[in-house]
Amino acid sequence: MTPTPIDGAALLDEVEAFHRRFNIFPTEAAYVAVALWDAHAHLLDCFDSTPRIAFLSPEPGSGKTRALEIVETLVPQPMTAVNASAAALFRSVSAGTGKPTILFDEIDTVFGPKAGENEELRGFLNAGHRRTGVTYRCIGDGGQQTVQAFPSYCAVAVAGLGSLPDTILSRSVIVRMRRRARNEKVEPFRARVHEAEGNKLRDRLAAWAEQARGAVMDAWPDMPEGVTDRPADVWEPLIAVADAAGGHWPDRARQACLTLVKASQANDKGSLGVRLLTDLRDHVMVGIDRLPTIAILDRLNALDDAPWADLSGKPLDNRRLSQMLGEYMTADNEPITSRNIKAAGSVLKGYYAADLRDAWARYCPPPPESPLLPLPGTETAA
Repeated sequence: MTPTPIDGAALLDEVEAFHRRFNIFPTEAAYVAVALWDAHAHLLDCFDSTPRIAFLSPEPGSGKTRALEIVETLVPQPMTAVNASAAALFRSVSAGTGKPTILFDEIDTVFGPKAGENEELRGFLNAGHRRTGVTYRCIGDGGQQTVQAFPSYCAVAVAGLGSLPDTILSRSVIVRMRRRARNEKVEPFRARVHEAEGNKLRDRLAAWAEQARGAVMDAWPDMPEGVTDRPADVWEPLIAVADAAGGHWPDRARQACLTLVKASQANDKGSLGVRLLTDLRDHVMVGIDRLPTIAILDRLNALDDAPWADLSGKPLDNRRLSQMLGEYMTADNEPITSRNIKAAGSVLKGYYAADLRDAWARYCPPPPESPLLPLPGTETAA
């Protein structure tokens, strides 16, 4: 007997409405992304990659754990993993009993400033983003050990304070949670009552996923203009789910994609090297074709919202500046180095904008729409 077709768009509307009963997300785009992420977890085998979803906030009490609790009712084989080791996780994923959906609360205790690097777990989360991702481990005793590849591909949702390592952030849909305002109300979540409601939606999502599997498997969705590379990898599965559901979801998914990708780029200051290049472009050498090193350091260390005045307890100096810029290349594929600058009858070492422009174009986010003008009297003559 042919099963009754399920209206995917209406079902996603119900999933979104279920979240809205218990979660206050910061934007409409976040509700769209989370509902699509719940659905995509039922279709993992259809995609080349799976985005992580990260509920992050600067302060406790911002609804992150509640968001994971609602997600837990809607996804297949949820596995709550507070303080789980990398070994426990990759063995759970490769156990052959169906892929768990890993829900990692308090992720800041793993990657926060006081937690160390946890490279094993970081490697697992990074590898499991792609279908081909594996974790290699030695098994056996003594001289009888052999190398075994453990599949790591699985859906992962995390929640925590602060931020995450860049390699995980770049593979994630980021929802920056906030404490509820006094006028924002949610329904109290009662596990004994509401888990069953969420599980019914979960079962319907699973049934719809079986019907939509063929369409999703063969999908190569058109991405919004400007969304390429890693952001496209992150959003392609979610947009494929939206296209399969139909209705207003394809348009809402693409708008949500643009909104959240733009927000993540605005919050992403990149590596310290990219931050240095960006600050040089946007704050230090605006409208200037060359500047002595001593003036560059003075300007960088005077920036209020910047790390340069306190790098491990001391300000950025000439040696560190040279080392950091030397990692990047000029347009002629030579390392960026200081050069002689003639000024006021003397010769000083400094940097030329022409040497930095290729690195600015390759690594920095788009420049501000209204560039700041240089401070009066700071232009350096050739």
